[in-house]
Amino acid sequence: MREIHFTVRFPMMGGRRHSERNMTDLGHRFSLQAILAIDAATCAIMGALLVFASEPIAGLTGIPEPFLFVAGLLLLPIAVFMAVFARVATIPAWAVQMVVAGNVLWVLGSVILPIAGLIAPNGLGWAFLLVQAVAVAIFASLEWAARQYPASCA
Repeated sequence: MREIHFTVRFPMMGGRRHSERNMTDLGHRFSLQAILAIDAATCAIMGALLVFASEPIAGLTGIPEPFLFVAGLLLLPIAVFMAVFARVATIPAWAVQMVVAGNVLWVLGSVILPIAGLIAPNGLGWAFLLVQAVAVAIFASLEWAARQYPASCA
């Protein structure tokens, strides 16, 4: 399988040099458990926000309130799944693959649904969808990179 690498450049103070670090290098620095725990927390927060504030978010974004509400409901058990595996010493490979696949599907859905006309977000709605899609894509990339370390994945 082909691995995707992202490069982030940080300008150095007072010069032209850049410090480069692959996003996959972050998988070396953080354990899979830590990444899953953060993903679970953000998933739970977003799920609760979409469930309890779907009406005002719909008004701001142009995304239908029932769609936001159901998306929020879907996120809550997913957050529990990730939180459970974030607490085990050795995470089964199938669990990591499920989380990464779910994240990839979420990103694709965030882009495909409005392009296909199934939802019609306004400008703020597009920004909302794209920002959260980028965040989820980063989590998927970090989780995929961190799965390679035998200390956290079986």
